Amino acid sequence: MTTTTWLRDETTPSTPYDVFRFLRTGDEDRHQTARVTADGAAWLASAASGDLGTALARWEARPESPAVLPCGTAFDVVNVDPVFGRRMLDRLWEEGPGSGPVAAHRGRMLLFAAPGTAQRLPALLDWEEWGESVPRPLCHGAGDAVTVPPLVPTGQESSRPRWLVAPDTRNPWLPGPEVMLWACVRAVRMVSAADVRVSIFAPAGEGANVYDVSRRR
Repeated sequence: MTTTTWLRDETTPSTPYDVFRFLRTGDEDRHQTARVTADGAAWLASAASGDLGTALARWEARPESPAVLPCGTAFDVVNVDPVFGRRMLDRLWEEGPGSGPVAAHRGRMLLFAAPGTAQRLPALLDWEEWGESVPRPLCHGAGDAVTVPPLVPTGQESSRPRWLVAPDTRNPWLPGPEVMLWACVRAVRMVSAADVRVSIFAPAGEGANVYDVSRRR
């Protein structure tokens, strides 16, 4: 496991919206897999409609609160059953290019994807003749909004939104529809091979896998 360090990128010019200085304080050696960095927070806030400075200031005032952000501009979201989503993540990290940010909320897993994925992925799933043995992924794109976890961890209750792979850069790599389809198909093969029925409910006492974010492209 590679430990990342939270440092300002001196190669990029500073902006007047640098209100997340508090995210850069504390132990510089802490692992950032489930913690948002200042640059990651700026990326999330860029999805907010209206004045970016207002969105950032509001989040600085209440970093422990989740936020509702629109999809379709900075990101789309693929919303899946958590057991199936974990299988998707295993395939993405073990055999593929890694994942973008990933969150959990109300018994669902939210995989952040490139804008346009929500429009294209359903057609690709239809092409693959998606069956009924696994709940069909839900896609959120332009015109939709999702709840994203707080900037700082506030507890481990399963009902609270939390980051599994937190955003840590102003320009995170995001998988497109083809990569998401690839992960879905391989996750289905895992289900078929194990003959395991995927529940629409999160398993009791589920743990959080840790993924090596240094591999993310």
